[in-house]
Amino acid sequence: MDLKARVQGILLKPKEEWEKIKEETYPVQQLFSSYVLILAAIPAVAQFIGNWLIGQRIPFYGTYRQGFGSGLLRAILFYGMMLLSVYVLGLIINALAGSFASRQDQLSAMKLAVYGQTPMWIAGALYIIPALGVLAPLISLYGIYLMYLGLAAGLMETPKDKVITYLVVIIVVSFVLMFAISIALSAVFAVGVGISAI
Repeated sequence: MDLKARVQGILLKPKEEWEKIKEETYPVQQLFSSYVLILAAIPAVAQFIGNWLIGQRIPFYGTYRQGFGSGLLRAILFYGMMLLSVYVLGLIINALAGSFASRQDQLSAMKLAVYGQTPMWIAGALYIIPALGVLAPLISLYGIYLMYLGLAAGLMETPKDKVITYLVVIIVVSFVLMFAISIALSAVFAVGVGISAI
């Protein structure tokens, strides 16, 4: 898979790209090794650099920079949770297929989960400048449209009248997974701060 061509295709010409994606057959492991492992690293690395080198302006405090060790640990945990969440999302999309008169197909469900996350991963580069990081979630909303196009292209063979409902459920699951990641990261670092204060 040509990574650059795939990213450009899914972001700039998604309808045409979904038609190509629909016909591709390869193991889920290849999808992860040639696409997910690379792109999911973008927001993790950008957050690490932004929080460690540039820092965040905090009113009445000044600039706060995260330490190298804690920043690196946070980036590694964030990266691992991103990988886990996209995999779990793919499993859930496949498990829900029957509820929406769709065909269960693990590879197609993973394609939908993975390629729908592309805008989030690419926009994650903005985290390198923490003040611009607020734009990343807005840009990542484009992934909802990408997933809609994937479902509409027949990736899961979903009947047209069930595409929107299926998409809404996928979106809710995605938000729950992202919320769980942020809670888990916050909990890990809150415990770490508590331990270091003892």
